[in-house]
Amino acid sequence: MTQRDPKASPHQASANTQSLTLDSLIETLSEWQEHHATHSDSASQLLDSLARQITLCLGGLGDALQGDEDQRRLKALGGWLWESVERLTPQIETRAHRALPCSWARDHGDHRLIDDNQVLLAQAVGRVAEQCGIDACQDPAEDLASLLVGLKMAGRQELARDALDRYLRHSGDYPIARLLSFYLVLASLRAAWAALHQQTHEALGEMSPSSWMVEHLGLARGYLSLAEQYAEFRFPPLIIGVGVSGSGKSRFTRTLVTGLGAVRLTSYSERRRVSEFKNNPQQGESACPVDKYSPEITAATYQRLADCIGWLLDGGIPACVDSTSLTREQRRLLWQQAEKRGLPVLLVSFEADETTLRRRLGKRAVRLGMTEAECLALFDTQRQAFEPFDDEERLHLVRLDTTADNAAETLASLIKENVRFC
Repeated sequence: MTQRDPKASPHQASANTQSLTLDSLIETLSEWQEHHATHSDSASQLLDSLARQITLCLGGLGDALQGDEDQRRLKALGGWLWESVERLTPQIETRAHRALPCSWARDHGDHRLIDDNQVLLAQAVGRVAEQCGIDACQDPAEDLASLLVGLKMAGRQELARDALDRYLRHSGDYPIARLLSFYLVLASLRAAWAALHQQTHEALGEMSPSSWMVEHLGLARGYLSLAEQYAEFRFPPLIIGVGVSGSGKSRFTRTLVTGLGAVRLTSYSERRRVSEFKNNPQQGESACPVDKYSPEITAATYQRLADCIGWLLDGGIPACVDSTSLTREQRRLLWQQAEKRGLPVLLVSFEADETTLRRRLGKRAVRLGMTEAECLALFDTQRQAFEPFDDEERLHLVRLDTTADNAAETLASLIKENVRFC
């Protein structure tokens, strides 16, 4: 059942309220975080802030949730959080340079999230001033986790999956994945704490204090259930899309984000990120423009994809790669990230007849501002470079005819048959 957003106010939005779509929120949030990063050694502050938040949440919830079952659940979640802090301390410390002085929500309290002209979250990332830790030094993961929790509790699971995928691709902060389960559990408990500590005149409305408490106790328990889901151990799979330009990889791998909960890594985005880094050297180094399709950049792009896969899988998040992966060496580099973690991997060969491929490339040329001849030349180069799947690869290979009417449904069923998604 969809939970009512505890932060939604019954009164009309003020004249200063700004409405953001998911796209605009992700862009605004990630750019604000990049601009406000401390770029200093804030590791001890991050850890102190987390310890205070955990202590406050557990203490406040323990006082409000008096039932034996509630206490048992809270104790288990508390133990999981403290154990996670100890286990993840090295990862938390390595991200100290990205630490923020406060939550995005503190500076954007009048921003709300909308979808199809409907308000989803009265505060765009699902945090309000009453939530503990909003003014403390924190990792960017805290606001992201609050957004995902808010969308999940609003009954918008697919939008939450889309939000995570978009945020990671826009920010490039894939290492955040290793910490995300921890921050999702903490965000759920923060929201539960806030639900039980917002007994203002405005929140009460015409409800009696006892009726208000019954409703919000139920809401807090809903957040506890969500925290328990996020704390569950996962065995995420890796899906590697293989195929030349125009084969349908991008179109069909997008369906795996909202449908199956995977994060989609694209060689296009990471190639651009790698080449921009090469073209913007660190202070003291000389600029030397590089060709983003050079062998050096291609090799660096696939190494970047492999690193991102590792971060996602370590965080229990299914990964889907949208890249040509023409050579066995490229495919092996990606494959090994799942193999060395003992996780399932599936190669999906996206295929279409040559006439269809050339027609699609003609349409793509118009969208990209290229000539049709340039696109077709790229296709011929890729086709010549493709190395057939070897015997080991074929053990993990499925083929998809992207010209079939039911190709999307076929892809989903093939994946579910071959790997177990979380």
